[in-house]
Amino acid sequence: MKKILLIGLVLCLSIPLSSQAQKNSRSYFTSGTEFIFSFASIDNNGDDQGNVMRFSGWLHLQGTYNYDFSKSFGLMTGIALRNVGFIYNNQELGVKKKYRNYNIGIPIGLKLGSMGKAHIFAGYEIEFPTNYKEKTFNNERKDDKFNVWFTKRTPAFYNTVFVGVAFKYGLSLKFKYYLTNFFNQDYSEVNQDGVTVYPYENIDVRIFYFSLNINLFRDVHFSYTKEEMLHKF
Repeated sequence: MKKILLIGLVLCLSIPLSSQAQKNSRSYFTSGTEFIFSFASIDNNGDDQGNVMRFSGWLHLQGTYNYDFSKSFGLMTGIALRNVGFIYNNQELGVKKKYRNYNIGIPIGLKLGSMGKAHIFAGYEIEFPTNYKEKTFNNERKDDKFNVWFTKRTPAFYNTVFVGVAFKYGLSLKFKYYLTNFFNQDYSEVNQDGVTVYPYENIDVRIFYFSLNINLFRDVHFSYTKEEMLHKF
């Protein structure tokens, strides 16, 4: 139920509903999705090996409010739901771990270039983890899997920075880096022997990814004036 409500909330926020945006082509909403190719810089108690690229095409939703001050400069903000994680593979032990979060992100950024054609963008995004999942494989067999809502295994939020280039008709390429460790190193739990352990205290993981972004809708209308076409996407 929590997941359904969360997805519904982001969907509502992602669908452009502003009539004011229709009247002013400088101010408009876009919504879309992205395909993420993620990597991680891993320090596991001094061992920096084992990262495997992770592809994620589901579930990513993003709604963006844009304001173009001119044909060459603008601002953007919005809200997003994003599936982000990494894969750790210890070949010597035959153990593979998969971790992921569903994060709610709030970006703020600048756009420079031609707003009607190609332009670059960059900014900061804060992300709040909501649902955490962890899988364990031993010798290619899945031994354990669990997911938790609003767990203390992860920080309360992540600080991230991003940069990218946008093309005509809503396509863009983006690079994002997470300044915050994926795990909460202070997280503790009691094991089967009744001993308090800190499973992530010696693990530092900084995720970074490349993504292909696709804007699917702008506002709620599908015909544009010549002036609007200059600022489209």
